[in-house]
Amino acid sequence: MEKRLAAIEERNRRVEVDKAWEVSFVRRGVISAMTYLTAGTFMAVNNFLHPWLTAIVPVCGYILSTLSLPWIKELWIKNRTP
Repeated sequence: MEKRLAAIEERNRRVEVDKAWEVSFVRRGVISAMTYLTAGTFMAVNNFLHPWLTAIVPVCGYILSTLSLPWIKELWIKNRTP
């Protein structure tokens, strides 16, 4: 019984850490930086006008989506729960 309880507690700890990672500013920052570098490189290679300035657009879109999704998720859960 103690082994099962320890396994459940360990699983719960991993789930909590995973949840914390999903909403962390570090994760958002890393994804934003990777998006910026990828978009900027693509635009520079393809001779876009002001590629490094223009690459900010998809990053802003990502950041806006991370800010709005928790609110949308909450609304969705509220409407799905009987």
